[in-house]
Amino acid sequence: MKPKRFNLLGAILALLCALPLCQAQTRQEPGLAEILQKAGVTGCIVLLETDPERIRVSDETCGHHRFLPASTFKVVNALIALETGAVREEEIFPWNGSPMPFKAWEKELTLREAMAVSSVPVFQEIARRIGQQRMAEWVTRIGYGNGDTGQVVDRFWLDGPLAISPVEQARFMARLATGTLPFSSHTLAGLRRLIPQEQVGEARLYGKTGWASSVTPGIGWYAGWMESHGKMTAVAVRIPMNALDAAPLRKTLALEALHLAGIGIP
Repeated sequence: MKPKRFNLLGAILALLCALPLCQAQTRQEPGLAEILQKAGVTGCIVLLETDPERIRVSDETCGHHRFLPASTFKVVNALIALETGAVREEEIFPWNGSPMPFKAWEKELTLREAMAVSSVPVFQEIARRIGQQRMAEWVTRIGYGNGDTGQVVDRFWLDGPLAISPVEQARFMARLATGTLPFSSHTLAGLRRLIPQEQVGEARLYGKTGWASSVTPGIGWYAGWMESHGKMTAVAVRIPMNALDAAPLRKTLALEALHLAGIGIP
């Protein structure tokens, strides 16, 4: 399904779609701040429970401050590509043989593999297929962050101007988890198969990491959700990240936050 030219009606529908989550009030949670303090890092953690709606943040100010989304945007990129037919879920992306920043990128990759290893070149190719106009229309339609895709279709999530807050990340993931984003059921089911996921006790964790290394300090992200006994809780973690050895901490903090809320404990 290809979206028609964006118009005022589309903007109103997107706003109405987001309203229920936007109405939830954020509450500062000391326990989330303690998780960051024990890890010896600054940053922000957000938990959004969908039923009933409740948003808890480690720091109110940080929770609403926008940052580059980096590779967390690959989730949006894949959704738009699947919906518009720019890619097929089973597609294989070739490697041109040139050296890559990471060895995991130096081979043919399925779309699911490209998401798992966060291959920037694959998702840059996907963004170019989508095209600047369709990308801008869809990012605006879903109300993602500041909605600004700029003029460079294959770099705007890495260098800007696109930016999103931890609270907005959690809201987006909650809408994805509950199927309230304006994509077809086929696209949403496809994304669930593509996004990195794992079993945690009796719960299942879905999520995407991100690392914005083009700014100083670097920005590390984990954004996703956990499903446990029919309940869905979105989580977003944003920390400073200047080196790859800090990468595992992003998901570790997310799991600790979910465990604090009594979710996903084996």
